[in-house]
Amino acid sequence: MTHRNRPTQALLACLATTTLLAACTNGSPEAGQPNTAPPSTSSATSQATSSPSATSATPTGAPQRPKAATGLSLSAAESFVRYYVDLLNYASTTGDVAPMKSATSPACSQCKLYADYVSKVNAANGGLAGDYLERVNDVPDLFRGDGGRVGGYAAVTIGAYTSKDSPSAKPVTSTVRKYKREFTLSAVNGSWTMSAMSLVPQ
Repeated sequence: MTHRNRPTQALLACLATTTLLAACTNGSPEAGQPNTAPPSTSSATSQATSSPSATSATPTGAPQRPKAATGLSLSAAESFVRYYVDLLNYASTTGDVAPMKSATSPACSQCKLYADYVSKVNAANGGLAGDYLERVNDVPDLFRGDGGRVGGYAAVTIGAYTSKDSPSAKPVTSTVRKYKREFTLSAVNGSWTMSAMSLVPQ
């Protein structure tokens, strides 16, 4: 359920928390090994959810921003968050971070860390294997506030997968877990862009 008229104080608290959580630490899943990955355009997401083998499928192209994710409404914000997860998944599957960066504010330090990591460690070069898809279960809360920003989180699930930083490195195993993908969105050219994000274990 999306809350459309929350008090500004609630938004500011949410945005402050998101910004703080976006500071990377070595214990952060995204800092050491991104718990996010392959293609999940709306159709790819449903395929991945119903078919475990979809994780290893090579995407034919980068996800395209859906029409529903265009504009500055709260419903567009929710669609954008789902689309952005598709971009994260595409990047960690292919190592191609350009589509993700095109929907990201230069101010998003956590986004840059994620992009830098998956450009080197991804499924295409054998750095990630298994069910590393980040699946959006729900976007239960969005907060609109001053300056035209929106904050909130998406509830996501990531399957069991392995990662390794180099071909000779010992694989690190991650088990199935649920997370909150916390975020702050900013308006750019009449649509949303990612300006802060963090992945927080539930």
